[in-house]
Amino acid sequence: MDTTPRITATSWLMIATLGIIWGGTFMVTEIALTALPPFWVAAARVGLASLVMVVIWTLRGRPLFYAAPDRSQVVALVSVGALSGAVPFAFLAWGQQHVTSGYAGVSMASTALILLPLAHFLVPGERMTLRRLAGFLIGFAGVAVLIGGQALAHTGSTLETAGRLACLGAASCYALSSILMRRLPPVDPIGLATVLLLIGTCLSVPLALAVDGWPPAIGSAYMLGVIAFLGIVPTAAANFLRVLVVRSAGPVFMSLVNYQVPLWSVLLGAALLGEPLPPSLLQAMALILAGLALSQYGALRRLFARP
Repeated sequence: MDTTPRITATSWLMIATLGIIWGGTFMVTEIALTALPPFWVAAARVGLASLVMVVIWTLRGRPLFYAAPDRSQVVALVSVGALSGAVPFAFLAWGQQHVTSGYAGVSMASTALILLPLAHFLVPGERMTLRRLAGFLIGFAGVAVLIGGQALAHTGSTLETAGRLACLGAASCYALSSILMRRLPPVDPIGLATVLLLIGTCLSVPLALAVDGWPPAIGSAYMLGVIAFLGIVPTAAANFLRVLVVRSAGPVFMSLVNYQVPLWSVLLGAALLGEPLPPSLLQAMALILAGLALSQYGALRRLFARP
């Protein structure tokens, strides 16, 4: 891990890839929910992803920390595993029963705004500037325009209020886990991704058993393929990419992916499912891209200035 964030063309490619992967996950998750209850969808994703990563990690000799960790670093590792998978998955699974998917999308985009002041004080090289703050606010405005004002409509019910707090809790978990991940000592990225998924599995499976009981049998090969896709692509592969981005380019740069997810979700829904495109799409896209460019102006200038 570098002491200060190192943003390269590969960094931009990785967050663009993550935006597409996570943006398309909503469609696949909707299909999976027809066969499994929410907490078992989350547990199946994390469990299968951990199995895949364990095989890869074992073939590489199972490296992890490059030096023996102390107790505080082990505690931080367990905390990252809980806060990056099991806990936010549980919050979202429960919260989305009581709020619109639009509100959930806006709350995920707020990860960047939650993370910005935390990184300013806790992560070297992630100082908050007026330009960076303005870029994040513009990008967040683009997400709000994309999803629409109806997402923020409030019925006044207690459960809806609790659902909103759960979604914001999930966003806070992602922000805090990125900070803690960045602060870990030198570590093998594949080993770190694997251990985080194993920790998430150890927490998610008992939670699913407690809330949803034993999972129903899945007799369809198609549905098994859907679950396998969720575990391998948006969970195992995407978690590994997330580790690489946070450890090299920093958590603030990683948070930019949260603005792309709703955008790709809308575009892929229109392309693959024939869903109508909202009239505000181009306006939202312009705001999101402007926010990304403004917040990362320095990194973009260095990137394009290279010979």
